[in-house]
Amino acid sequence: MRPFENHGRNSQFEYPSTRYQGSKSKILAWIWSNIGDIEFSRCLDAFGGTGSVGYFLKRKGKSVDYNDNLQFNYTIGKAIIENDKITLSDADLDYILTRQPDITYPTFIQDTFQDIFFLEEENAWLDYVITNIQSLENDYKKALAFTVLFQACIIKRPYNLFHRANLYMRTADVKRSFGNKITWDKSFPQYIRQFAQEFNRLVFANGQRNTAFCKDVFDLVPDYDLVYIDTPYMNAKGTGVDYLDFYHFLEGLLDYDNWPNRLDEKYKHKRLKGAKSPWCRKDKIHDAFDRLFTHFRDSILVVSYRSHGIPSEEELTAMMSRYKKKVQVRYIDYQYALSQQRNGQEILIIGR
Repeated sequence: MRPFENHGRNSQFEYPSTRYQGSKSKILAWIWSNIGDIEFSRCLDAFGGTGSVGYFLKRKGKSVDYNDNLQFNYTIGKAIIENDKITLSDADLDYILTRQPDITYPTFIQDTFQDIFFLEEENAWLDYVITNIQSLENDYKKALAFTVLFQACIIKRPYNLFHRANLYMRTADVKRSFGNKITWDKSFPQYIRQFAQEFNRLVFANGQRNTAFCKDVFDLVPDYDLVYIDTPYMNAKGTGVDYLDFYHFLEGLLDYDNWPNRLDEKYKHKRLKGAKSPWCRKDKIHDAFDRLFTHFRDSILVVSYRSHGIPSEEELTAMMSRYKKKVQVRYIDYQYALSQQRNGQEILIIGR
């Protein structure tokens, strides 16, 4: 991980390794090397994900609006971008991790996800810890606690995803060439305390107004100096990255009381119901990009994308050129974990 510049606290900070599909945390310095000379104050991280870019811009002293249409991602943005002072104390963690005698705990995860993602005792643990987090009174403490819980859930999963019912990969008594059983089997409470320390260190005030949103990107008022765009990627075969399918379990944690009504029982991994977004549809994605560039045509546009995708680099630059006089493309060789694409490049398209 690359150290962040800091404004007013310790000299260096590191963004925790999120193990999140498509995260830009490892190439933040490269992104900044290409936009750092652009004059801008107010910016939007339009498809914020786990917030590494938005948080980096906050560290650079910018006024950052973070947006993502998934609730669990929005919660991360609220915890580390909008939040400027609230952290989790040892007393908070003790409360979260302890069964409270005056609470009757539900058993939804135990009853619904047996032998799918986590061990039986871990499912029971999740039921009561979620209930404890929900009872926290401060919204930023709640957001930070859920953020920490998301990280713990991800690190204990094969592939760090929830796209398959594959607990057997962790429990099978076989010689392993993939994954790390020690990592998978480390306890949830250990991870909660570890990640709480890491994310507490990220909380700071940069003297600017920073806000997190959970909206359709087209519902945002287009009044930004710069808009950073990192949409879900669609490969040359027309297969898009479906983040809701990859992380539906985390989305369910946040909507715990309504979770039963959202389950799609046709799938073994019990994903959530919902239509695919236009960013995951080959017949919709070109129009979606054009609408996006139109919506934010008065802002500097910075698009992160990958080589050999749909739309192609040439299509994206041509599309952006309809709205911007100067369009530049920058490249870096970069291989994402689990990607089938070899010798891939990360692309940054900048329109001014």
